[in-house]
Amino acid sequence: MSTAAPAGALPPAGDGPLPLLERLRAQPRLPLIIGGAAVVAAVAAFMLWSRGPEYKVLYTNVSDRDGGAIIASLQQMNVPYKFAEGGGAILIAGDKVAETRLKLAAQGLPKAGGVGFELMDNQKFGTSQFAEQVNYQRGLEGELARSIESIGAIESARVHLALPKPSLFVREQKKPSASVVLALARGRSIDEGQVSAIVHMVSSSVPDLDAKSVTVVDQRGNLLSSARGADRGLDVSQLKYAQEIEQGYIRRIEAILQPIVGANNVRAQVAADIDFSVVEHTDEKYKPNQDPTQAAIRSQQSSESAQHGGGQPGGVPGALSNQPPVNPTAPITGPRAPNAPGTPPAPGTPGAPGTPGAATASTSSAPTGPSSSRKDTTTNYELDRTIRHVQQAAGGVKRLSVAVVVNNRDAVDAAGKTASRALTPAELEQIRNLAKEAMGFSQERGDSLNVVNSAFARDADSAPAPEVPFWRDRENIELAKIAGQYLLYALLALFAWFAVLRPLMRKHLAPPPAPAAPEAPAFVAAEAPDENAASAQESLREREASRRKADMEYAHQTADKDPKVVAALIQHWMNNDE
Repeated sequence: MSTAAPAGALPPAGDGPLPLLERLRAQPRLPLIIGGAAVVAAVAAFMLWSRGPEYKVLYTNVSDRDGGAIIASLQQMNVPYKFAEGGGAILIAGDKVAETRLKLAAQGLPKAGGVGFELMDNQKFGTSQFAEQVNYQRGLEGELARSIESIGAIESARVHLALPKPSLFVREQKKPSASVVLALARGRSIDEGQVSAIVHMVSSSVPDLDAKSVTVVDQRGNLLSSARGADRGLDVSQLKYAQEIEQGYIRRIEAILQPIVGANNVRAQVAADIDFSVVEHTDEKYKPNQDPTQAAIRSQQSSESAQHGGGQPGGVPGALSNQPPVNPTAPITGPRAPNAPGTPPAPGTPGAPGTPGAATASTSSAPTGPSSSRKDTTTNYELDRTIRHVQQAAGGVKRLSVAVVVNNRDAVDAAGKTASRALTPAELEQIRNLAKEAMGFSQERGDSLNVVNSAFARDADSAPAPEVPFWRDRENIELAKIAGQYLLYALLALFAWFAVLRPLMRKHLAPPPAPAAPEAPAFVAAEAPDENAASAQESLREREASRRKADMEYAHQTADKDPKVVAALIQHWMNNDE
């Protein structure tokens, strides 16, 4: 006998959504775990999407042919890439740059513009001397081109060498020459110093190659290695040195004046006359004669000569002077006067013999004859000589011309308005003295300094820009965009939680409603005593189990016969729960 199932009875367990709901109710934490995993997955996906890999430069300034080969290799290696600088640079993930470069280098990418000395690695047996010479020249040209391409502003280079055959005759020997064609990178240029460096590098790499025999041309056909500057004696390094000297003086003058007048209230210009000539001279000077007593004697020579004896023949030539002398006669002698010549001094008088302090003199009664003496002395002194050897290096400052302009001061008048005020003579004199000390002013050198006080003209560009509101500031706008993006993601996450996940969890994690207690029959309740309560409950459970079993069978049969009714019933339950 089949009994009708009550309206709120559950269908029997079987295939379909009912077993899943039963499992969810049996494991209440399973929906919570699923929801948490979904939230974590969404956050991780958002972080990965918003952050992404940091791209770095793999290669730059590559040719179109090398770029296509590199892109093809990156696609084969499954390495994501991007372009920058209008396709002039290839970017990949920063953690794969080194590895990718090594892999591409193993494939020979990027390919160089020419070949080098690797041509000499695979020489065939029986190669002629001419072929070896040609390969050597090609390898040397390729190596020079690679060295030139290492300069940042040069994209590619080609080198052509004209190496003559060596000759045993000096008159028939020819000098080698070279030509260099440069392809500059887009928007780049090279100065005369770099051109001079390329010329000297090529000339130093080839024996007997003069720097004047090297020609450098760019991709537009412009001659870069012109010798016009050399003909005029100009040197790029000298011009740079003069500019550095001038800029150094300008910085020194402005640095000492800016704390007084303000950072934007002083301008200085310096014109330096630099002497680049190398001077070498030797001076030899002799000083005037010094005091002989203080001078050093170099050599001294003296000679003396004396002659004693009778008189020399003399007189008037003739017979009278040649006559023999007359016989002498003894004169009559008498007492001499005390002071007469030839009288000896009296005893006790000064000069008498035996008196102290008297010089000993020899007396002779013989008559003294004529005598002569001569003494010559020659003294040589050391010469006072000064030799100075001076070698003056190039780069000395011959003269400085300095011009300084100082702006007027801003002063507040009685009305509270800011007005421009000229500097006082004392302030100008102070600024002039400071500028002189900063530049090392020298009157002997002929330096000139001119300090002028004037109001600076204010251009529209130099005028202070109006203050931009914070809501129009670009930085604030970018910050607001980023914050709005993250806020939008947060709102979407909250909407997913409150609108989808939370109602679903409440629905499936809610405890099942307690079954209503069946009403016991009146005759059983009236006749059952208190001691038979346990048996009554046991019988009630048995009847409830049998009824549930019958309901499940009925639901199973109904589902087999008419599944649409069961689907409608479940849909009705879900609508009631919501």
